[in-house]
Amino acid sequence: MAKTKKPDPRPVEPAGSLDEVRAAAQDCRRCDLWARATQTVFGAGAAHHAVMFVGEQPGDVEDRAGEPFVGPAGTLLREALTEAGFDRSDVYLTNAVKHFKWTPRGKKRLHEKPNRGEVLACRFWLEQEIAHIEPRAIVALGATAAQTVLGPSVRVLRDRGTPIASPLAPLVTLTVHPSSILRAPDAESRHAARRQFVADLRKIRKQL
Repeated sequence: MAKTKKPDPRPVEPAGSLDEVRAAAQDCRRCDLWARATQTVFGAGAAHHAVMFVGEQPGDVEDRAGEPFVGPAGTLLREALTEAGFDRSDVYLTNAVKHFKWTPRGKKRLHEKPNRGEVLACRFWLEQEIAHIEPRAIVALGATAAQTVLGPSVRVLRDRGTPIASPLAPLVTLTVHPSSILRAPDAESRHAARRQFVADLRKIRKQL
């Protein structure tokens, strides 16, 4: 396994073009997750000064498709972005970890949270995306993404929608991951969580 490093909040220098970085990521061996994943799932969307949304990792659907946020959580995110008034052509979607980590459950592949070493090993690719895109805003979705972007002191439920000073972008903030809405125990809870998620996105859009 490749040696990991501590998170560095400072911007890094781009290494080649974004297309070259994307191509290099397809052969990533920085941690062991590549061995069980179908493919690297790199970010996609607007190429420059975008609003960047960072999730945890690709899911089963994304792993097979090779695109970020195309499964159920991604569908919810895209609908919520439209509802909150975001221009989808101005958005870049990516994940802190580019390979799907999973555990078998019968014939299903269930999401397994990446550990700290895996997150740090993959941070290079996220740093390169930020360096090339120079986003005017970064929105971390969920705890893994928030701690990757902002460090261990942030708390999603406490800090959601709040601007947090960072050299990475003019606006850096966080909210829940849309998958947490799908995991709510009943329809009423899901509707309430979705309303709050859209409210967060509208608040973030106004801050832009």
